[in-house]
Amino acid sequence: VETGGKYGYIDKDGKYAINPQFDDAYSFADNGLAAVETGGKYGYIDKDGKYVVNPQFDYAYSFADNGLALVQTGDKYGFIDKTGSYVIKPQFDGAYDFTGNGLAEVKVGDKYGFIDKTGKFVINPQFDHVDSFADNGLAAVESDDKYGFIDKTGSYVINPQFDDAYVFANDGLASVRLGDQWGYIDKTGAYVINPQFDR
Repeated sequence: VETGGKYGYIDKDGKYAINPQFDDAYSFADNGLAAVETGGKYGYIDKDGKYVVNPQFDYAYSFADNGLALVQTGDKYGFIDKTGSYVIKPQFDGAYDFTGNGLAEVKVGDKYGFIDKTGKFVINPQFDHVDSFADNGLAAVESDDKYGFIDKTGSYVINPQFDDAYVFANDGLASVRLGDQWGYIDKTGAYVINPQFDR
């Protein structure tokens, strides 16, 4: 919660468990740590409000389920463990958190690819834009101003043909745009609802 420009944490009764003292704060992850900012640097506190990882990062994100957290140092991104040690050194020009599929989207130069939790490229940087993999194992990617969908090997399952696309939802459909009209496709790329909506 924010009070007077500072962030703290309350319990279920609305009482302060950690007094407002941080310039920014995230929710606690399953490992019991939360990213907070003090004086322009981010670190991680425990539920007693004590620093477990001292403020040292230019930006920090919550820990993912695989035990790694995305952090920014200067203009590079890397991943740390709960001790604050780098598991994947800052080397990427952009990055997103690890998701349930075990992969993270990273940017090298102006291209995106996917790494595993060791930092090894599973799919080399080659796309202009990427979304996370959905539960059906497909991710929307952009290349040469067209969107298609790849599997976890980086192979196209649905060739680039759309002007925009979003990740597959739990219902098994993905919204895609052709020209100015949006519709929905299934995982074979077939239209279930033809493009007809403005948004």
